[in-house]
Amino acid sequence: MPVEPSSTPVILTGDRTTGPLHLGHYAGSLRNRVALQHDHRQYLLLADAQALTDNAHDPGRVARNVIEVATDYLAVGIDPALTTICVQSALPALAELTLLYLNFVTVARLERNPTIKDEIQARGFGRDIPAGFLCYPAAQAADITAFRATLVPVGEDQAPLIEQTNEIVRRLNRQVAGTLGHDLLPEARALIPEVGRLPGVDGRAKMSKSGGNAVPLSASDAEINASVQRMYTDPGHLRASDPGRVEGNVVFTYLDAFDPDPEAVAALKAEYRRGGLGDAALKRRLEGVLRDLLGPIRERRAVLARDPDFVMDVLRTGTGRARTVTAATWDAVQDALGLFRLA
Repeated sequence: MPVEPSSTPVILTGDRTTGPLHLGHYAGSLRNRVALQHDHRQYLLLADAQALTDNAHDPGRVARNVIEVATDYLAVGIDPALTTICVQSALPALAELTLLYLNFVTVARLERNPTIKDEIQARGFGRDIPAGFLCYPAAQAADITAFRATLVPVGEDQAPLIEQTNEIVRRLNRQVAGTLGHDLLPEARALIPEVGRLPGVDGRAKMSKSGGNAVPLSASDAEINASVQRMYTDPGHLRASDPGRVEGNVVFTYLDAFDPDPEAVAALKAEYRRGGLGDAALKRRLEGVLRDLLGPIRERRAVLARDPDFVMDVLRTGTGRARTVTAATWDAVQDALGLFRLA
């Protein structure tokens, strides 16, 4: 059965279920998702199958964190009445499309993908690359196209994966151009947030759970204080009266990302540069900003944690809805390509 193109913008995004989410996720995507759900059709994918590509040695960890990540989604303001939250491994059409798409991409092209190359190097795989990890671009193409997504919020480093998805889409569309009156699948556009990748509290380039430099969304006031005190400022700024550097100063990076008063932050930067603002005062402001941001999230999360049946109902409902959408796309792809199907 053909699937007609939709005029409503469709968003697909999601997270690997390897642990609870943190401030880096919030800055990079979560708050955008909360805003976008009001005027887009949005699907949030709990990517447990993708998480197994480098966690097959510990599948229990992946399974346990499905509920943890779903709870984080709801705690930050994702509304299941507006956004479909679904579990990747419970959508068979995604695996079926992945297997099909692997016939439309070469191993050499997968290995050339800059995102995959960087991730392989970061994980130290060498030539011992799990096949599932190497084939992730085809799996992501399946995720995106199964929902017929036209917008995919990602960090700038993930943009090459969206381009590879579109390469597969263009090849399929060309192949069936003579039999359909419209494209089989839409191309997707990467939606890159204004705030870049948030550094870890230790000043390293990336905040991560495994790196021990992340601030979880459930952080207590004491944990927020400890994280802020660890933050790198300017080693040459020894006294409050000394001029300080704003560039590379992690505290200012976090204020730029989360302080609701950018004019006040600009004034603080000017004062810091000319001298007269101490690091202690600067960190007190950031600590207050993070407490105001995370306190309500932590409270909502605690309420949700006491009602796991509600979270499970959200997942069952959302996954059921997503199964209908993705199965229809898989049927349309099979019909358009003329694949053998039993009556």
